[in-house]
Amino acid sequence: MDGTLVLVAFIVVLALAFDYTNGFHDAANSIATVVSTRVLTPGVAVLFAAFFNFIAFFFGTHAVAKTVYGGLVDPKMVNEWVVLAGLVGAISWNLITWYLGLPTSSSHALIGGYAGAAIAKSGFQSLLFNAHWPKGWWGTLSFIVISPTVGLLAGLSLMVAVFWMCRSFAPSRVDKFFRVMQLVSSSLFSFSHGTNDAQKTMGIIMAALVTGGYVDPQADIPYWVGLAAFMAIGLGTMSGGWRIVKTMGSKITKLKPVGGFCAETGGAGAVLLASSLGIPVSTTHTITGAIVGVGAAQRLSAVRWGVAGRIVWAWLITIPAAAGIAALMYGAISLFR
Repeated sequence: MDGTLVLVAFIVVLALAFDYTNGFHDAANSIATVVSTRVLTPGVAVLFAAFFNFIAFFFGTHAVAKTVYGGLVDPKMVNEWVVLAGLVGAISWNLITWYLGLPTSSSHALIGGYAGAAIAKSGFQSLLFNAHWPKGWWGTLSFIVISPTVGLLAGLSLMVAVFWMCRSFAPSRVDKFFRVMQLVSSSLFSFSHGTNDAQKTMGIIMAALVTGGYVDPQADIPYWVGLAAFMAIGLGTMSGGWRIVKTMGSKITKLKPVGGFCAETGGAGAVLLASSLGIPVSTTHTITGAIVGVGAAQRLSAVRWGVAGRIVWAWLITIPAAAGIAALMYGAISLFR
């Protein structure tokens, strides 16, 4: 059997495995608020989120996938081993942070791993910095700050608006109404998560197919690639990520249904905007910022700033950490092939 075919097939399987880890790592993004407010049980919540992760496939575009494939690393300087090492770096960092219960970005782990392996092979010239903002690296790096900030402001603004509109209603009535509305906001955020995160795996698989010579570089991403990626992330979400759910749902701030609704709605709006622009944004960063904004709208002391600070540090080191692991893996591969 053709060695290239075997390698590319292995990379595709590994990419889908990463997509699966992305699902269970980021399940907390979609279900932490709805579980912590006890609107849904954990089992029902993950099924709910997985369904909306998957159906996003039929409504989204390929803008984010194209950015990951050809907007960050020069495809001409990539081979199958770069893609393989990048995936190993991303999966390794995902598993480390999942074990530690840190809601870091699977997206940035993948981007960092891919970039680190490319740098190990061809140096920093393999990275593309010539794209105009918000495309390419400038947009991706700036949204490390922008996405949680937008999420924070959206969550805070929605919370203030709801407080004002519902000021004359009994708290029990407000709580009952937003228990229903949180089902809507949770499904919207799960949908937005699918539109952005599953596409990143599509871009990596496309890179493997192109370097292996199985797809023309100018061709559209094959339909089966998208279908497989969205199925994998949905299955991963069904597996849950309970360590991170605990951090997101209760350690940052205490949430009620109205707060969960505002956080999920604000976060979903920010992620959908980024997806339309083709920016591989972090859904983790966005929903964390929104949760902080909801807590701050009540009072600043409602936010456990120590936990939030620990999360921010994990965000900052994700890209270099995944890049370092991937670069070491590429070096090890180069020694033995």
